[in-house]
Amino acid sequence: MSWHPPYRSSKFRHVYGKAASKEKCYDCVPISCNVYDNHFCAVNPNFIAVVTECAGGGTFLVIPIKQTGKLDPHYPKVCGHKGNVLDIKWNPFNDFVIASCSEDSTVKIWDIPNQLLKRNITSPKKELLGHTRRVGLIEWHPTADSILFSSGHDYKIMIWNLDVKEAVISKPVRILDAHTDVVLSMSFNTDGSLLATACRDRKIRVIDPRAGTVLQVVKYESHKVNKVLFLGNMKKLFSTGTSQWNNRQIALWDQNDLSVPLREENLDDSSGLLFPIYDSDTHMLYVVGKGDGNIRYYEVSPEKPYLNYLMEYRSPLPQKGVGVMPKRGLDVSVCEIFRFYKLIPTKSLIEPVSMIVPRRSESYQEDIYPLTAAAQPALTAQQWLNGVNKGPLLVSLRPGSGAANSLLPFLEPEPLMQTTDLSQQQGWGEMMPLEDEQKPREIEDDRKQLKVEEKSPKTEQMCLSNGFDIFERPPPRTESELLQMFYRQQEEIRRLRELVNQSDVQIKQLQLKLRNGCTDTGNY
Repeated sequence: MSWHPPYRSSKFRHVYGKAASKEKCYDCVPISCNVYDNHFCAVNPNFIAVVTECAGGGTFLVIPIKQTGKLDPHYPKVCGHKGNVLDIKWNPFNDFVIASCSEDSTVKIWDIPNQLLKRNITSPKKELLGHTRRVGLIEWHPTADSILFSSGHDYKIMIWNLDVKEAVISKPVRILDAHTDVVLSMSFNTDGSLLATACRDRKIRVIDPRAGTVLQVVKYESHKVNKVLFLGNMKKLFSTGTSQWNNRQIALWDQNDLSVPLREENLDDSSGLLFPIYDSDTHMLYVVGKGDGNIRYYEVSPEKPYLNYLMEYRSPLPQKGVGVMPKRGLDVSVCEIFRFYKLIPTKSLIEPVSMIVPRRSESYQEDIYPLTAAAQPALTAQQWLNGVNKGPLLVSLRPGSGAANSLLPFLEPEPLMQTTDLSQQQGWGEMMPLEDEQKPREIEDDRKQLKVEEKSPKTEQMCLSNGFDIFERPPPRTESELLQMFYRQQEEIRRLRELVNQSDVQIKQLQLKLRNGCTDTGNY
């Protein structure tokens, strides 16, 4: 039995979960009823993608993150698979590229337009053909650009380089053939040099993916593993599974010695799967139960007892899976350190749940927001394939730093400066702190964007509402259609007001920077 100290000093001892109000949930979403043990949901700061139930082929929805409320039953879908979609993952370095895998043995890469969808997307950007049986798992490499891993029921893990011109790729750059059964889980370490897998043969493997060699392997009789996870730079592995008596169980392992777990604990006797999710910034570990509404969370420490239980978020609504918002999409003004998106198929509902540190101050809390992984790759695909290892690029989440978002905000144009030119903007960047400086490539992108905005006539702009052009929609014929149109217009007005308010704030910030720049120039 592990010894627990009577008191631990921690910033996260009082973290609590807060479910979003009904207005901020996503209602009437036809969530998939597939029993495959995956999340069926992927989230980034611009979109939420969820696998849906359909007849004939596989589809998933891509909904703008701010488009909450009831979903239009005719909302456009991404449909191109001939079988059920089993997994979806957003590209960590491009918020408008998503990968999907299916029972039709294919992996497809999709480009999502940076405007509201008006029609179904049926043609993928790339199609990966290599597996001979259905593909159940896909994972993007955490630091290298355009590297994707896929695992199928042919017991093979394939590594794909998407940085090629061909639209159909039939030959992966490497095939890992070290498993004797279906792979249930894949997880990378921080720099992506190691891959941990959990297999249906009850074995945990640590693999060098470029060499294809198995570095560690273990089969522990009292722990039937389902999911495995690297715990960042802690040199540890965490796994969930079942005991000999079919109790749900968690286990902690030393990355360099998998012979005996460092800690093993039975949780309960429920039958649902346990999904582990780790936050390497705060060293918090979340264990999400499939088929129940509970989310347990722990704090990981390098000393015994290694796992320190904090609290449990309870809900009467059972979840089928969860999506996780990247750190750059969190609301730091309310001390939100994590956000889940619970799939509740019994209610056709997606419910956001925020994990919040209770603080009275409204200022930026730097101690709970360390530098986090940026949305830019640290390596090219060829560099990683050649053997180079590099950790993720880090950025600050401080508001106004400009480093948190790698791409342009969704449907939010940047304000144009009329009284200054780009050379003055670059001058401000030299006087601002390091985290606020713009890179030369970003400045060039801004110049290109300004030129495009100057050339585009106003007559070509489109007014979109709930994914449709309001000028192409026929006039409402019934009272219910009239009310729906009224609510859509109210939502559009609210969104435009938010854009105007944000533009006013940015203008004031730029004026303040200009005043400070003039003052500093006068002092010299």
